[in-house]
Amino acid sequence: MELHEAIAVVTGANRGLGRHLAAQLVERGTKVYAAARRPESVDLPGVVPLRLDITDPDSVRRAAERAADTTLLINNAGIYTGARLIEGDLAEVREELETNFFGPLAVTRAFAPVIERNGGGTVFNVLSALSWWHPAGFGAYAAAKAAAWAQTNAVREELAPRGIKVAALHVGLMDTDMAAALPVAKADPGEIAAKVLAGIETGRPEVLGDEVTRRAKRNLAALPVAP
Repeated sequence: MELHEAIAVVTGANRGLGRHLAAQLVERGTKVYAAARRPESVDLPGVVPLRLDITDPDSVRRAAERAADTTLLINNAGIYTGARLIEGDLAEVREELETNFFGPLAVTRAFAPVIERNGGGTVFNVLSALSWWHPAGFGAYAAAKAAAWAQTNAVREELAPRGIKVAALHVGLMDTDMAAALPVAKADPGEIAAKVLAGIETGRPEVLGDEVTRRAKRNLAALPVAP
């Protein structure tokens, strides 16, 4: 995909990885709709702020109507509650699934016809190393991202005949607000954004952001380890 010819919607573009993605797309000459629940929080020059709450069907519909020239959708918006699956607040577990699984699906469903009408393009989902590695302390988030990985693979097959490529990033912790409280090594979100855009340009179906993620994928076939 030629990014200088693309017209992109980036969800969660007001901070973190989404902000880096939007900024680097602008540098490449892409028209960018920087989507956020509060568009007034988008402070990037050169973007078009777009109001979008991915858990609100009316908001999703209005965003797809406004950004009717889109050819690239980056599903980046997400949350992390820290809920465990057994001992955690079930409302928080549901919130993780609503935002990290059903939210991107709703946005993809709304924008797929838009991208198809515009001659085809790409849907890119921001996932996680926890799509493949499921520690108890990240139970709700890992379950949602594992489901989003399955979504990505199924939607890729479903949208291919309509001229739409579907790809995903898997990455460990990045130095963003979401991971600020975790005292461990973190990837540079600017570097990860550059890898994502390179993957979109070359049509790769999957971008592995760091060694943590590569190790998680290699271990997919390993037997579960008893605690």
